[in-house]
Amino acid sequence: MFSKKRVLVAGTAVLALGLTAACGGNSDSDSDSKGSSKAEFNAALTKIFNPSDKKGGTVKLANSGDWDTVDPGETYYGYSWDFLRLYGRSLLTFKSEPGAAGNELTPDLAEAAGVPTDGGKTWTYKIRKGIKYEDGTEVKAADVKYAVLRSTDKETFPNGPAYFEGFLDLPADYKGPYKSKGANTDSAITTPDDYTIVFHLKQAFGGFDYIAALPQTVPVPEAQDKGANYKQHVISSGPYMFDTNNLGKDFSLKRNPNWDAASDPIRKALPDRFEVSLNVNADDIDNRLLSGDLDIDVVGTGVQPAALGRVVGDPTVKASADNPTLSRLWYTSINGNVAPFDKIECRKAVEFAYDRTGYQTAYGGPLAGGEIATSILPPVIPGYQKIDPYPVSDPTGDVAKAKEQLTACGQAAGFETNIAYRAERPKEKATAESMQQALAKVGIKLTLKPFPQGDYFSQYAGNPGYAKTNKLGLVVNGWGADWNDGYGFLSQVVDSRVIRETGGSSNVSVRDPAVDALLDQAVAETDTTKREAIWGQIDAKVMEDAYIIPGIVAKSLLIRPKNLTNVYVNEAYGMYDYSAIGVA
Repeated sequence: MFSKKRVLVAGTAVLALGLTAACGGNSDSDSDSKGSSKAEFNAALTKIFNPSDKKGGTVKLANSGDWDTVDPGETYYGYSWDFLRLYGRSLLTFKSEPGAAGNELTPDLAEAAGVPTDGGKTWTYKIRKGIKYEDGTEVKAADVKYAVLRSTDKETFPNGPAYFEGFLDLPADYKGPYKSKGANTDSAITTPDDYTIVFHLKQAFGGFDYIAALPQTVPVPEAQDKGANYKQHVISSGPYMFDTNNLGKDFSLKRNPNWDAASDPIRKALPDRFEVSLNVNADDIDNRLLSGDLDIDVVGTGVQPAALGRVVGDPTVKASADNPTLSRLWYTSINGNVAPFDKIECRKAVEFAYDRTGYQTAYGGPLAGGEIATSILPPVIPGYQKIDPYPVSDPTGDVAKAKEQLTACGQAAGFETNIAYRAERPKEKATAESMQQALAKVGIKLTLKPFPQGDYFSQYAGNPGYAKTNKLGLVVNGWGADWNDGYGFLSQVVDSRVIRETGGSSNVSVRDPAVDALLDQAVAETDTTKREAIWGQIDAKVMEDAYIIPGIVAKSLLIRPKNLTNVYVNEAYGMYDYSAIGVA
């Protein structure tokens, strides 16, 4: 999800992941944040375009699908994490600045970065006093504790990341505050007073500040929690609150009258309103962006193929576009739970047969899509090494090598299976069609299966039972780093222990105990060079297992808003910073 080079903890050695530096405010940017109002290609890539402090106006956004959820305890899309900062404040967050500074952590709800003790197994945060919810009540440390604990209930909240339940020293068989009501969780989280929260881990983890920046630390007042229905009206701790929320159709934000700018060094809160339309045709979104009728495609993955020629072919239009490179991989999972992909040779057949250039073309080519990948680690992740375990004689597919593997797995004549993709995403449909055409050359018949974006992982592609029963042998997928480190990129997509039988996991294919063991080894390794080498080993092992078709290392081509101010790409999210923008 993210592109991150993180800074942590002042005055204390950072352990386990060996990450160092200091966590500070937004005044020490090393980028040119003064900005410019001159329209040119990539004008908002590393500096502010059209800077202004003018308040007022309405920002109009659209989503080609449904939001996974606006509940901070469950949401797990990069665009949602970017947008959520408008109505929620996590303990830490990323600086709202262009350029490299946007990758740095800064205190938000907390006064400062976490203080590690007990060899990095205990992390303490002090919460700012006087921060209020939309109803005027004060945010307390107990609200953060409750928010984190509720997020560990993966039956109620299947989509969210699983870092907290992986690291916190929770009681055995703890299932969250609904099902384990009254359970003593002081072994995992304590709140010595109203403004102090202490996390107790099962093992040292020097990168815990990364986890404290997750939306799961956005406070939730227990008395107003409605479980799975909390998404109908999340209680705001940020500068905006929900005005309307028509699930699956649209929602809007208005100003939170109890937000105090003096307590928030990050957000300027310039617009009066944000209006979001859901399930809007992706090509219509591009047309409206180009006409100025719409401000932002909130998903932030860039223009669709239909509009690409108009953007890059007209110098005037191209001058209103930005082209960030992301720590994201657009890939396809090969599900070993679906026969005959339980045989490694059948998986390898697909690795040789798929059309690499077709995959790239489906996402818009080298400019708008990205570079062809031959392994799963993006080059910006420390530990990356250039490898190509499945060299091909033809980038459109090596038929001879694929057929050799099909013979070895007892499927010389080929076989039939299904390929899943998100229905609202034309690029994923084009990817599935490219796979269908390429694999047909070796006798593998693919049937395309589109599913809704909002429930893609919780009910369909990421639900092991559904995927197996419905023979989803291939799953078009994508992943961006939660932070710019091997663990931040790999753990949620290759660790078999994050796979949940109830659905919701981002890992839909990699089930290898050897990979799990390497992840544990890397977390425990304090030597940076040795740890980064392990990330490379994991990359090679997953590719050796043939559980993932690597696809492309992502780029996007964003249409810069015509009517907004303070527009820039936040490198932490790989898209425009929604908390910074204003209305011209």
